[in-house]
Amino acid sequence: MGNTPPILSRSRRTLLTAFAAGTAGIGLAALPGAVGAQGAGAYPAKPVRLVVPFPPGGATDLTGRLLAGKLAEVWKQTVIVENRPGASGMIGTELVAKAPADGYTILVPITTHIQNAAVYAKLSYDPFKDFEPISKIADSYLALCVRTESPIKTLEEFVAYGKQQGAKSAYGSFGNGSSSHIIGERFSRVAGLGLTHVPYKGASPLATDLLGGQVDSAWIDVSTATAHLQAGKLRALAVTGARRAPMLPDVPTAGEKGYSGFEPLGWVGLMVASGTPKPIVDTISNAVQQVMKMPDVQARLNEQTLVPVGNLPAEFAVQLKTESAQWLKIAQDAGITPQ
Repeated sequence: MGNTPPILSRSRRTLLTAFAAGTAGIGLAALPGAVGAQGAGAYPAKPVRLVVPFPPGGATDLTGRLLAGKLAEVWKQTVIVENRPGASGMIGTELVAKAPADGYTILVPITTHIQNAAVYAKLSYDPFKDFEPISKIADSYLALCVRTESPIKTLEEFVAYGKQQGAKSAYGSFGNGSSSHIIGERFSRVAGLGLTHVPYKGASPLATDLLGGQVDSAWIDVSTATAHLQAGKLRALAVTGARRAPMLPDVPTAGEKGYSGFEPLGWVGLMVASGTPKPIVDTISNAVQQVMKMPDVQARLNEQTLVPVGNLPAEFAVQLKTESAQWLKIAQDAGITPQ
């Protein structure tokens, strides 16, 4: 669902290894001060699942594994990451919505959580009523990328090419209803391009096909694109956001080029099933706040070009409502109607 310093050189494989290595803890303990009703004082008394509704290797997965490792350290309890990709994150999200409301199954959602309603007429869950927000973990930028072999070097050239090719040119997104789909459709519409949309099951497979030439361009999260940008395999033409991404200071925003409505950022967060006892929600929240203050966590998120947030449940809930209305309008302006 970017961070601060310029793109760093540490390899993605190293980060994956570091994150995965920390995803298990042993023992039994609760965070101090979290004792409450319904057994919250013993939480977590057994292994906890973090459900990532997207494939391994993307920003959501990396963030989930980072959090799992640190929560395991705080709780002295095993925290397992389980990838359940598919249907723009809805498969994994539904799993958590139907899980026991006991805090042992935690969702790692991204912005699609509040965007899918703008694309799908019927969801198997309510993104608000069926979940308790825990925290927005980090904000994420999107970048419009092409392969470096492409003759397109600027956003202006991309628009000219798109107008010439129309539907013969395909752009990829990391799922129907995702930020990259909604932003991609809006840009295609306001720039008068008429590009063909190709949805994927996550950012990682999208990047693979973009590099392989199966699609000509993609609005892809900067975190996933970073390694390919560093390696000189992708070229970024523009980014979302009201200001330039700190990690891509030379890449203009869409707004700078005269295209409004591309200011909202994506995010990665944490949620549990609705009805989870408040003492357990508070226990998880307290642990997350502790983790988000760790310098090495902030540094790792920065390395993944994610901007750390780590807010409280009530703050996250307000942002979800506000941003849901914003994304609905953006989708409507892009000509997307629920189907």
